[in-house]
Amino acid sequence: MDTKSPALTAPPLATTAERTAVPILLAISVSHMLNDLIQSLLPAIYPILKETFRLDFGQIGLLTLTFQLTASLLQPVVGILTDRKPQPFSLVIGMGFTLVGLLTLSQAHSFPLLLLGAALVGMGSSVFHPESSRVARMASGGQHGLAQSVFQVGGNTGTALGPLLAAFIVVPFGQASIAWFSAVALLAMLILFSVGRWYRAKLADMRARPRAAEHRASLSRRRVAVSITILMLLVFSKNFYMASLTSYFTFYLIAKFQLPVQDAQIYLFIFLGAVAAGTLLGGPVGDRIGRRYVIWISILGVLPFTLLMPYANLFWTAVLSFIIGLILASAFSAILVYATELVPGRVGMIAGLFFGLSFGMGGLGAAALGQLADMTGIETVYKVCAFLPAIGLLAYFLPKIERARA
Repeated sequence: MDTKSPALTAPPLATTAERTAVPILLAISVSHMLNDLIQSLLPAIYPILKETFRLDFGQIGLLTLTFQLTASLLQPVVGILTDRKPQPFSLVIGMGFTLVGLLTLSQAHSFPLLLLGAALVGMGSSVFHPESSRVARMASGGQHGLAQSVFQVGGNTGTALGPLLAAFIVVPFGQASIAWFSAVALLAMLILFSVGRWYRAKLADMRARPRAAEHRASLSRRRVAVSITILMLLVFSKNFYMASLTSYFTFYLIAKFQLPVQDAQIYLFIFLGAVAAGTLLGGPVGDRIGRRYVIWISILGVLPFTLLMPYANLFWTAVLSFIIGLILASAFSAILVYATELVPGRVGMIAGLFFGLSFGMGGLGAAALGQLADMTGIETVYKVCAFLPAIGLLAYFLPKIERARA
């Protein structure tokens, strides 16, 4: 019997597109944008906080570390728990933590209160990301890479908008104006309530039907563990370098090129816009050519540009940062979907692990690089970090699971 007959293979492809819940994908992407817009306010207002509270770079790094650790340590726990018992309305609760953290940051009058506000925002993130990744996969209709990219690009767009809004709202009006963004959190809670209703109905529908078997790569447990470890090292490389830009790029531009704060925020917005575009490209390209190749190209491919950037003038610094953001950001969607294919049926755990690792590495990177900047100067940070993408060579050892599936 010819198992490759078009009569047998065509229907699943046609029904996949029909099953994709586009409105839910868009809703969860918009929610991700609003969530990460709020979260990106923290690094965007670092210059204001540094001046107001007389913070050094080490304390700036500690703020980022507090936010990232509360997010990273809790996310795998949330993912494991919701794999066992999904919680459709936990997304609204998570955004509630973010809202309280926002208000705390706007009214803080001491460094410990700033740390508390950062921790609350991190807790909100720890609930939001694992469950929203599950929603994106459920709404994907089988187009997992595309769905993850649509979800991710919302977050990256929000991250890009945060510094821009901070430049034109928080910088002129001060720390208290952070509270104005509570309207953004409330809007996100309303959208997530609607998503939660769809999620609850979808769960009931899935329980009523026979469960379809997920593809499982024919790999030993040891090979899967090694592959997950490699992916984690690649995430370390990506996020450690990204921390140098998201937390300290404005300081670098101010110190090296004597830019005013608002102009430096606009350059940060350009970089983060490139990150959003790269995120959108990574998933669909991975669906077409294979996620292993996207991972390989996106991590190792930025190495020439990171090596050049510390020696570039202002124009070429902007160009190189855009290229770095575009290429490097395409990795995460591919890494996340690749990992869920290695360990099928554990979407929450994998999403929690990798989102948590991303936040954790970003936090540790910010803290370590802040200390390095205090000791050696901000420009040294970029000369040291330029070599991190070389870790992308490890992608060579990832198994070719796409070939096995084909």
